[in-house]
Amino acid sequence: MVLFALGLFGLTALAEEQQPVTAANASSTDYILQPSDLIRVMVFQEPDLLREVRITQEYTITLPLIGTIDVRNKTVRQTEDIIRDLYDKDYLVNPQINLTVLEYTQRTVKVMGAVNQPGAIVFPPEQKMGLLEAIARAGGFSRIADRKRVKLSRTLEGGKTENYTINTDDMIQGNSGDQWLLTKGDVVFIPERIL
Repeated sequence: MVLFALGLFGLTALAEEQQPVTAANASSTDYILQPSDLIRVMVFQEPDLLREVRITQEYTITLPLIGTIDVRNKTVRQTEDIIRDLYDKDYLVNPQINLTVLEYTQRTVKVMGAVNQPGAIVFPPEQKMGLLEAIARAGGFSRIADRKRVKLSRTLEGGKTENYTINTDDMIQGNSGDQWLLTKGDVVFIPERIL
């Protein structure tokens, strides 16, 4: 009986270790700041340094005394650390920084073609959205959709566009391990089958 209980405990511990981190588990400090996000920067016991600023399209913010800060590819926590270090360097002793996202930029992808409700799909700022979820939010495939030739068009930072053709039937049947996580501005087109 003791061996059975230990074995059961070991399986439970193994199952807990292998649970994936979901978007619901992600804390707001892991959110990567985006252009047009509105943030509040508070410095403990320094009310004159309180600022609400919108992140520019160049991924920068400007704060009193320390000037312009690049927040490209930075999380909330990383940005707090950068601001703390800059104030600590020349102006304050051991400053405590609190950064809060007041307003998230709206992230959308377009789903067009043979779906039941084509259009822009908004996804929550702190969550990731896969290709199949976006199609589901667009009402799902229409009955004439060609699920084996779904097109994904993605514009990269330098302005270059990459195009992919994806067999979503493989994804639905579990034959493909790739979820095709979408990014802001992606365009998904579902062609019609030739009958």
